[in-house]
Amino acid sequence: MRDKLLWAGCLAYCAVCTTLGALKYLAHRNLVDFGIFAQTVSSAFGCFCNPIEGSHWAFHFSPILYPVGVAVALAHSPLTLVALQAIAGALAAPPVYAIVRARSTRGAARLAAIVVLLYPPLAGLVFGDFHENGFAPAAVAWTLYAFDAGMLGWALFGAVVTLAVKEDQAVFLAVAGALGAWAYRGTPRGRLAGGVAVLAVAVAVAFFAVIQPNAAAGTGGSWQPERFYAWSSADVPGAATGLAARAGFVLLAFAPLLFLPFRSRAMWIAAAPLAEVLFSRMPTAFTMGTHYAGAWIGYVFFAFACAVRALPPHRARVLLGACIALCVVEFLVADPLHPGLNLRVREARDGRLDDVIWTLPPGVSVATQEEAYTHLALANPYARLLPEDPGVLTSACFVLLDWEFPESARLQEYGRTARALVRLGLYVPVRSDGGVELYRRIGPCR
Repeated sequence: MRDKLLWAGCLAYCAVCTTLGALKYLAHRNLVDFGIFAQTVSSAFGCFCNPIEGSHWAFHFSPILYPVGVAVALAHSPLTLVALQAIAGALAAPPVYAIVRARSTRGAARLAAIVVLLYPPLAGLVFGDFHENGFAPAAVAWTLYAFDAGMLGWALFGAVVTLAVKEDQAVFLAVAGALGAWAYRGTPRGRLAGGVAVLAVAVAVAFFAVIQPNAAAGTGGSWQPERFYAWSSADVPGAATGLAARAGFVLLAFAPLLFLPFRSRAMWIAAAPLAEVLFSRMPTAFTMGTHYAGAWIGYVFFAFACAVRALPPHRARVLLGACIALCVVEFLVADPLHPGLNLRVREARDGRLDDVIWTLPPGVSVATQEEAYTHLALANPYARLLPEDPGVLTSACFVLLDWEFPESARLQEYGRTARALVRLGLYVPVRSDGGVELYRRIGPCR
């Protein structure tokens, strides 16, 4: 892994993704999840919470956010999150390079790394809102590389890091560990794989039986991802469309890799993470450009690398060149970055919204829409979204509306109610700048 071109490519990837992410943030194109995670990591050594979820432990097992919290404490900027996710994406390439290089030529390894760095689903994951899933592809790829190379201590360390990403990785590593224990039975690798499977099961049991129920106690809610698999008769009419969408997902995921992962037995360990997204009743899970891709990318990359290194070097270079071309084609016809929606030049309205945000008193509760929430979240733990239900009256000290972002779902849902609260005298105007309106509550607020 001392190839300077490999690491130069990784640095270039980080620079490009961080720059694009910064442009997206400055133009207020981030969505709710960015704000949720900004508040969660900024409170990592406190409540580990945010006003939308309450305790993040009630939703996900994500200890990986603690070191992110340290980084944000040292560099207190939302762009720290953007940069960390870009770095995590770039770090998925070196283990693929190393797996291929172990049994093939340097040229083939370099081309395989380029495929990773150009892989559209990975780019969509990195460019999307910050999520713990952004760390999964690199964590999984490094773990499997270390196991493949016989570096069992590092493989165990990588497994622990992977388990710290999200609770679904415990399920995936339990399956992968069991398969590895059988395939390498009677060897140190097999014993390690079995140990990882046992550890993964223990993490899953601890989260689902102890941590999540206690964190959610008093909320009356269940583990939220269950809704993705709550199939009912109402879902049947859309089954045909759903099958077409899932087939499209498989095509977009594997065509840039020329379906090479299926040539390796290692693809079996990708079955469980792919099933997680393919069996979801909600298309968000199998839509490119969302964070759900983080669940399966690392496992698919490992199978891809195993398949490539088994090819004759000349044939590998030809097929990898085709993979690179197909990655480019996918960006042209089905770009997971959705640049028309997520990238634009910063405009005067962005400046007006930020001016009002910066004048808000620190540490006061503010109810607002998505675009403003993401810019308030890191510095203000009491920033929240406008209620989703127009029949619910907000009790925030301030209400911030920006009518220059009419596509905001929360503004569409609650804007009329907010105006009614002003007419009733519960809120009074504080500032108006273009389409940006700030109101203060009369009487007690929360």
